[in-house]
Amino acid sequence: MAQHKASESPHVSTSTYLKVGLVLAVLTALEVAVVYVESLKGIVAFLLLLIGILKFALVAMYFMHLKFDTPVYSRFFMVGLVLALACMLAVMAIMHSDRAATLLLSS
Repeated sequence: MAQHKASESPHVSTSTYLKVGLVLAVLTALEVAVVYVESLKGIVAFLLLLIGILKFALVAMYFMHLKFDTPVYSRFFMVGLVLALACMLAVMAIMHSDRAATLLLSS
């Protein structure tokens, strides 16, 4: 039987993949449910963004093996996530200010 070298990353067990898959399925069901809850209409975008970030982190950590790789790869993913969020928030702010300007001009 071949032994693993010290530099190799540990392999995740099948049960861990199944647990993470189950958590992702529950989070997806939660995303769908959040859209239909009337009392959450004001914060639905925030909740969906939060759940999406959590799902992204789980997929990146386990299915892309970042949890067991060198930290530099995790940092690359985090920088990409932060940049994507910044772009998305900037677009949302522009859209909101454009809508506010339209409302002010129509009054």
